[in-house]
Amino acid sequence: MPLNESAMGKVVKVHKCWWLKVNTKPVRAHSFDGALFPHILTVEYSVDGKIYKKRKWVPYDQPAPSVGDTVEVFYHKDAPAKCEIHIR
Repeated sequence: MPLNESAMGKVVKVHKCWWLKVNTKPVRAHSFDGALFPHILTVEYSVDGKIYKKRKWVPYDQPAPSVGDTVEVFYHKDAPAKCEIHIR
């Protein structure tokens, strides 16, 4: 099923996953020295007047957008709930 339609979505929630700490240094001065965390985004987008919400996992090595930022959402015309979120 090709994702041939696109819409702009708005980030409504950004959750930092504190429970999954990734240490980037072999030796640390304290527990959060060099620690990075992945994020879970909640994106809201509208297709034909209906609002959809989708969650996306953002790995620790990619910067997460802030609440209110826009992201591009690609979806299938017949099933807009099935989508991919592309972060710029």
